[in-house]
Amino acid sequence: MPTELSAFFDERRAEIDAYIKLLEGLEVAAKSGAPRLKDTNAAITPEQIKILNSSLYLQLYNLVEATVSRCLDAIAGTLSREQLKPNELNPTLRQEWVRFIARTHIDLNSGNRLQAALDLCDHLLGELPISAFRIEPGGGGNWDDAAIEQMCKRVGCKLDIPRAVRSAVKRPVRDEMGALKLVKDRRNSLAHGSLSFSDCSDGVSFAELSQLANSVYGYLEAAIASFDNYIDLISTRATQSTAGLAV
Repeated sequence: MPTELSAFFDERRAEIDAYIKLLEGLEVAAKSGAPRLKDTNAAITPEQIKILNSSLYLQLYNLVEATVSRCLDAIAGTLSREQLKPNELNPTLRQEWVRFIARTHIDLNSGNRLQAALDLCDHLLGELPISAFRIEPGGGGNWDDAAIEQMCKRVGCKLDIPRAVRSAVKRPVRDEMGALKLVKDRRNSLAHGSLSFSDCSDGVSFAELSQLANSVYGYLEAAIASFDNYIDLISTRATQSTAGLAV
């Protein structure tokens, strides 16, 4: 049975797959001349096809960032749902909780710093369970396999990527960059305007784009499985908290 994380991923992947199907149809049609819109007979130019191809990088990056964010939210949600207390967390998750409630990652004035410290103090003195909690992902615009691996270390999640999947995502695709690094690079170049949409996919075949998407999919699916296992571990150990075991 699919987990919430895998169901979310499958839904987002289906949207991208539908777009990839469109790109495939355009490439096939272009072999017989410029594809044309049925009702208007307007031709779809090679430049327009390149623009459409380049948009896939944006969609793939959005999938990467959304997947990471959803996985972190799932961990935080599990801690709240299980009504765990700070002393029942492992050191990495406890650090994330302190970071959130004490707002140590935000520049605060003296009054707000004091209030954040009091909130933390009240929570600990009252031995209260964790309630509203969010793990701040950070890394906006910079998510690739290295950043995901670093995030997993930060929250204490063992990232188990099969060798074949890791090899596929690390293998250089263009400009000595693997799949996820290339997606990040192209997304940022498009977002910041340093690369045009037509230039972004110039000389890039549909086969390359399709393989790129599959490499990204495989890595994210393995990452989701790792997060699901971590969440299961948290839930299982939560029942043992009375014995003094930290999750």
